[in-house]
Amino acid sequence: MLSSHDPSQKTTGILSEPRSITVMGSTGSVGTSTVDLLMRSPDLFTVEALTANQNVDLLAKQAIELNAKFAVVADPGRYRDLKNALSGSGIEAGAGADALLEAANRPSDMVMAAIVGFAGLASTLMAIKRGATILLANKEALVCAGDMMVNEVQRYGAKLLPVDSEHNAIFQVFDYKNRAGIDHITLTASGGPFRLFTKSQMADVTPEQALAHPNWDMGSKISIDSATMVNKGLELIEAAYLFDLPEERIKVLIHPQSIIHSSVSYVDGSVLAQLGSPDMRTPIACALAWPERIQTPVKPLNLVEIANLTFEAPDHEKFPALDLARRALRQHKTVILNAANEVAVDCFLREKLSFSNIPKIIQMALNDFAALRNGSLEEIVELDNEVRLWSQDLIKCKMI
Repeated sequence: MLSSHDPSQKTTGILSEPRSITVMGSTGSVGTSTVDLLMRSPDLFTVEALTANQNVDLLAKQAIELNAKFAVVADPGRYRDLKNALSGSGIEAGAGADALLEAANRPSDMVMAAIVGFAGLASTLMAIKRGATILLANKEALVCAGDMMVNEVQRYGAKLLPVDSEHNAIFQVFDYKNRAGIDHITLTASGGPFRLFTKSQMADVTPEQALAHPNWDMGSKISIDSATMVNKGLELIEAAYLFDLPEERIKVLIHPQSIIHSSVSYVDGSVLAQLGSPDMRTPIACALAWPERIQTPVKPLNLVEIANLTFEAPDHEKFPALDLARRALRQHKTVILNAANEVAVDCFLREKLSFSNIPKIIQMALNDFAALRNGSLEEIVELDNEVRLWSQDLIKCKMI
């Protein structure tokens, strides 16, 4: 269940009055794209709060330009720096975990959940519990706490609008009034920078190579996830919760041009797909304005210039992460998959682990840890911590 809101029920004039928004993770890739759109439409949006992990300079600049009421840096040690940077602006400064939760709990209409990784879970849940509209860019929150989040959305009357380009594409062409007519959905993937590499070539790739995504400008963690195709596995899990579909009805297709962002296949043979230039401002704008539309500076799609769109099946031997994600979803081990992956990616970026060992760490974690089904937040956090410590020890002791 996507939300308690029926997106097929469109209204007009929804932006006749400004909407208020909080951006969690405003200095990251999705966050900066969101801020760009907000700055272009100051008459449509007011900003309640902005948060960042450590980038105080950019956070303060964004807060001042957007006239935000509250700015939060996650690192408590940067509070004084943020306070000084905001001096004379009238903008309230905060720092640390409690301040992040306060930002999510502020009375904005919408919350852009763009904190990368498991770190974004608590603030997303906080915003859900006050019935906000969640613009969900943090897939890991739904991956780790899908059952809980879906239940809380229903309980508090919140809304989840997907921001990932693939899920947003499906959202736009998914017939919610006729679910029985849907056969399956297909998530497209660029294939990342190593699509044409052999398995042996992939063993020696460097972080610099893995960060060089061919189509998208993303943060380091998501770029590495794209290179291993863990990102597509996480998106598969996210799609299962967003659209209430079993994993066997969610397919993955390699589409190197990243023009068709995903599709819905119907039982009568029809396939509805959303197309667009590979620019995150399109799905962000869709979520910001839903069910209306706002203009963006995104380059218009010109199919004549593109000329050719190609497709291929994913190579499961080179990219085992897809099968690991399906296994984790079936076995209720998605928390385990995510935690092991976040540790492995961090170690790879610090050159403590080889690229080809990232999926091996995940597989070993799935083998070693028991499933968690319908867990409480405390149980999810505890399991996440256990898997992280186990993964760190495994890598530190060079047991892989």
